Amino acid sequence: MIGALSFAFANPAMLAALVALPVIWWLLRMTPPRPAAEVFPPLRILASVIKREETPSKSPWWLTLIRMLMATAVILAIANPVFNPRGNTLASSGPLALVIDNSWATAPDWERRVEAASALIDDAEAKDLAVTFVLTGDRQHDATPGSAAAARTRLAAASPQPLPADRGTALAALRAAFEDAPPGTIAFITDGIETADAEAMQALRELGAAEIRVVEADGGEAVAITDTSNDSAGMSVTATRLRTDERRSLPIVAYDSRGLAIADGTVDFAAGEGVAKGTIEAPFELRNDFARIGVEGAATAGAMHLLDDGFRRRRVALLSGETRDQSQPLLSPLYYIKRALAPYADLVEPRGTDLAVAIPELLEQHPSVLIMADIGRLPEEIYPRLTKWIDNGGMLIRFAGPRLAAAPADDPLVPVTLRQGERALGGALSWSEPQPLADYPATSPFAGLPRPTDILVKRQVLAEPTADLVERTWASLADGTPLVTTAAEGAGRIILFHVSAEATWSNLPISGHFVEMLRRGVQLSRSGGVAGEGKAVKAQALPPYRLLNADGVLVAETGNARPLEIMPGRTPIATPDNPPGLYGSEDGFTALNLLPRDAELKRIDMTAAGPYTFERLAEAESWSLKPALMTLAALLLLADAAIVLFMGGAFSRIRLARSAAALVWLIAGAAFVLPPDARADDVRAGDDRILERLDTTHLAYVVTGEGDVDRLSESGLQGLTNFLTYRTTLEPGTPVGLDIMRDELSFYPIIYWPISANAPMPSPQAVSRIDAYMRAGGTVLFDTRDQFSSLGASSNGTSPNTERLQAILANLDIPPLEPVPTDHVLTKAFYLLTNFPGRYSGSPLWIEAQLDSREEPSNRPARPGDGVTPIMITGNDFAGAWAVDPNGVPVLPTVPPDEMQREHAYRSGVNIMMYMLTGNYKADQVHVPALLERLGQ
Repeated sequence: MIGALSFAFANPAMLAALVALPVIWWLLRMTPPRPAAEVFPPLRILASVIKREETPSKSPWWLTLIRMLMATAVILAIANPVFNPRGNTLASSGPLALVIDNSWATAPDWERRVEAASALIDDAEAKDLAVTFVLTGDRQHDATPGSAAAARTRLAAASPQPLPADRGTALAALRAAFEDAPPGTIAFITDGIETADAEAMQALRELGAAEIRVVEADGGEAVAITDTSNDSAGMSVTATRLRTDERRSLPIVAYDSRGLAIADGTVDFAAGEGVAKGTIEAPFELRNDFARIGVEGAATAGAMHLLDDGFRRRRVALLSGETRDQSQPLLSPLYYIKRALAPYADLVEPRGTDLAVAIPELLEQHPSVLIMADIGRLPEEIYPRLTKWIDNGGMLIRFAGPRLAAAPADDPLVPVTLRQGERALGGALSWSEPQPLADYPATSPFAGLPRPTDILVKRQVLAEPTADLVERTWASLADGTPLVTTAAEGAGRIILFHVSAEATWSNLPISGHFVEMLRRGVQLSRSGGVAGEGKAVKAQALPPYRLLNADGVLVAETGNARPLEIMPGRTPIATPDNPPGLYGSEDGFTALNLLPRDAELKRIDMTAAGPYTFERLAEAESWSLKPALMTLAALLLLADAAIVLFMGGAFSRIRLARSAAALVWLIAGAAFVLPPDARADDVRAGDDRILERLDTTHLAYVVTGEGDVDRLSESGLQGLTNFLTYRTTLEPGTPVGLDIMRDELSFYPIIYWPISANAPMPSPQAVSRIDAYMRAGGTVLFDTRDQFSSLGASSNGTSPNTERLQAILANLDIPPLEPVPTDHVLTKAFYLLTNFPGRYSGSPLWIEAQLDSREEPSNRPARPGDGVTPIMITGNDFAGAWAVDPNGVPVLPTVPPDEMQREHAYRSGVNIMMYMLTGNYKADQVHVPALLERLGQ
């Protein structure tokens, strides 16, 4: 055991120069006289012509002392004092064998370990001994003894590895190399951490070396994080340490994916405690941004714990089929979804309502999840793109509603086959009372949640019974009908909630249980890792994506790392083939950390190694004072020169030169010329016409391209405009003909579309713009104008105009329709009406179906029209009844001829306009008398 630090001079003979210090003292006392400063006057110069005898003055004692110290430092530096001089005590009976731990714990002081090993190699070279060494962190070992020069080359190429030491394999290679003759000296430069191969120390003794030296770092401050848990209160962190003799508090830091520290906490170890837990307190949404947890100041692979996709925030895209998001948020399908997901997900919504544009716009933002609330039919060109996104790992979550219930049964984006229509109280497929939820299946991600007893469902879409329906069901009602179904598509998944996302079909969206169901569903959107629910769990091989080096830094270099095998029932561990890091791809990865969850750092037990000499890593180093002494001598020399110059008055002669020209140049450089005013010209063609249409309300019609139909539409809307001006306070402007492919549609509350089978079929882009207009709150009044006769109808009784309307509606996502009920606000918006005639009177006016009256039994005088219907359909030819010539004379007669029918046609137009402009405000006005009566007024 080496004791206290030793000291020696490499050139002790040079100390004899110290006897010359007295002579140097006498010589250094002399200094040249200080130059005299004389005034210029000539008489003073003449008076001083007489030659005087000058005697040198003595230097101050402190200046002489500085010069003596400088001389002493030079003499001592030449003598080369050395602390801890090495004594070459290696055994000469055999080669030098080095066993070097290059594990993760050696990264902070690796250079010192290399210096210690280099010093031992120098000693071996001085005694002409062969040298060999093995690195316990490497996967391959070459223990053949060789020259000292070859050993230095190998040592220079060595580096710490982000793995625990594997001493058993290294010593086995060393034992094979010394089968014939034992080594002379074995030097074990260790990290001080016990490993699973405890018999390695026994193998060290069995090598039969003449002496064993154990070199260990001073302090043993190795720390590591073994586990993290994203709990409700914060991020729980479990850490372990090697040195346990004192109380210690470790600062821990959470980093995001860019390496920025975003939260911190502490892990407090009590004295004698090797494992402790701490917490990083942060909001849940911030914790979802954590990418890794590290111990501050500990740059090792063990002190850095990686987090995979399970801890990352999801980007969730939201789409709704409703149009009342802004006016009535509590009735919006997305309202409760936003409230449920906002704390822990990034929510994105489209800027427009055109699905043909909105869905690609959302997919370009790379969301993990796309949620569609009550969207039945999508544009045809969107299906392939959305299907490909799901196959690549996206998750589509859909909620039912009237539109989905009316959608075709062959929709490829639903997980099960749906029956047409929905199941409601009082219908043919209905219950006598609302249904509660059943217990969740064991294969469901909702398993483990307590079954809520206060959630009741009164309406749902039904799934057709199939052989795999039970396997695809994550939640069901008490009667066994599915509530949540799912299907895996490629690498992605489709999930369907069979109820609406707002509280009209059930009270699930307004419950806390809804939040947990959505959270668990969204968490399954993680790419990579174990296969999704409902599939047999199979082995997976994930390629290395980013690996952790010994310093705890993620690097892109994967080297010889092999794919990580994910096997059911087996937790992967870090090995030389699978170093710690991230395995997978940029789209999704699994984190493999250095130590398992139950790992604990313990000090190595060297008892089995037999007699050995122990020394600290610091004691293995020799260092010289020569550089420090030479630096001190140089500094004293500079100080002496500065003092002599000051005493000679050199600094007093420095004068600051000033120049007026510099000021002139400064002013000239600061001058600048202001650029002329520049204004953007953002005026575009057609802006004047847009401003005119914004000034007042205009009735609009679709230009079909058929001259007679378009002229009749213009005349009809002009007649309704005149009637509105005479009978109401509304004074619309001139009717506007619209090209639905090019014109802006959002300026008009309602668009009249006369259907003509002879007109060109609108393009898919034009129909998509109409669909977006309806989603944004506008209404389209389709008029087939074919009620007067069955002449010209096809063999199935459908007229060509109706067939054209069916073709147009096939590409629109429309809700279920119903004739205007007798208690609807449309019948009381301005006039009291019982039907809505036009030029003909046999066709009902179809609007969006509201909740079945049997579900809301009441004696209210009017049913509200919440959200205003986005679509109206009639065959009564409204424009033909409204049309007037420039003199105000009707253009076409009614069928049958009846001026009261024309009057009622005008009144129908007035009620439609009042309903469009006021919504359910008119319904509320109908209730005013009843409210006043209840208040006793």
